[in-house]
Amino acid sequence: MIKNKKINTFKMTELAILTAIVLVLQLSGTAIKLGGTSISLVLIPIVLGAVLLGPSAGAWLGFVFGTVTFIAGVTGLDSFTQILFINHPFITALICFGKAIFAGLAAGFIYRALVKFNPYIAAIAAAAVAPIVNTGLFILGGLTMTGTLATNFAEPAGQSVIYFLIIGCAGLNFIFELLLNLILSPVIYRVSLIVKKSAHKNQTNL
Repeated sequence: MIKNKKINTFKMTELAILTAIVLVLQLSGTAIKLGGTSISLVLIPIVLGAVLLGPSAGAWLGFVFGTVTFIAGVTGLDSFTQILFINHPFITALICFGKAIFAGLAAGFIYRALVKFNPYIAAIAAAAVAPIVNTGLFILGGLTMTGTLATNFAEPAGQSVIYFLIIGCAGLNFIFELLLNLILSPVIYRVSLIVKKSAHKNQTNL
């Protein structure tokens, strides 16, 4: 029982650290915009949490990410999300939380499915799937608010809603987030090895 408590405490500590990192990075990233939306610097710690602690941890970290994004929209810290919230509060909430939570879940499940075959490939796949799911669900959600996007963003810029949403709004962000995750995927792999070796060593010493 003591052994299990120490293991659980170790995991909770890891999750608390990653949660703090997500909060700091998302608050910082809100002020950095590519195209019409803020970039998501938090996908790396979300993927790392999903790799180290499983899909549920990835989902929790995604929830924290979604919470900060939603609050930034409600308070006006993120003007793009605020406009969506004013016109479609329920859908905006679903997008903010849904895309983030499912990005963490997907990273965890992909890693779990592939890690037995090749841990390095599993880490790369987890790092890649997070921005794909995050951006994909954002675009799908945006398609339910075409009127608001057209009036406030696309038409003033002389663009179609589809072009604005996929290219002008999500395109640059997606490329940046995907490349960043792929570049740092070896780091995710190395960190996961170090943490897991440390955890195994602590277990054997209990």
